[in-house]
Amino acid sequence: MKVSIVAGEDRHVERLRSQLGELGLECSSPQGGQSASRRVAEQDPDVVLVALGGSADSAGAEYLAGRDGKGGCPPVIALVSADSFHALDPALPVDDFVVRPWDAAEVVLRTRRVLRRTRGVDRGRSIVCGDLVIDLENCEVTVGGSLVSLTFKEYELLRFLARNRGRVFSRDALLDEVWGEDYFGGDRTVDVHVRRLRSKIEDSTHAFIETVRNIGYRFRKDA
Repeated sequence: MKVSIVAGEDRHVERLRSQLGELGLECSSPQGGQSASRRVAEQDPDVVLVALGGSADSAGAEYLAGRDGKGGCPPVIALVSADSFHALDPALPVDDFVVRPWDAAEVVLRTRRVLRRTRGVDRGRSIVCGDLVIDLENCEVTVGGSLVSLTFKEYELLRFLARNRGRVFSRDALLDEVWGEDYFGGDRTVDVHVRRLRSKIEDSTHAFIETVRNIGYRFRKDA
């Protein structure tokens, strides 16, 4: 998993960053003169860790202010100091929080849980989105426990969209990602495959892929 840590200079944050790296998380810290939100977007993390309280809170507060009310952002876990915990605003746009002293193993667990809850993605053996399960080891897809027969490209298209739940992709982008840059067919190929995929995995009680008018497609964030 890839995480961005938005925080000022703080020894507790630095120690946590080092420990998370030892546990296998790819950690980055937004730098530069651009806004925190833009810097995080450039790094394209799975989850953002935002420090609140103490000497490291200004960068985190800036990021949350820029994120508030915007869709398509990665989930956020707040790293809260013990002193600021009771004053934490319940309206803050965060998905979870951890109180200092921060335990790296707990942060990893909460990161996985928040990904599963908000994006339905488990970067291990399967992708779970409600009743839809993509078994990555066996390349099988089930909906409500029933096996769905997909062609290779239908499976690859579904896997890519589900791994990027909530993000919009143009038809050209999907052609590059699923069919490859050397593919010379038209973008209608994407429409045909999406239509066939929907007919196999969707019904009156299941809707996973939505069309974004004049842009392309995305896997529903709330599916």
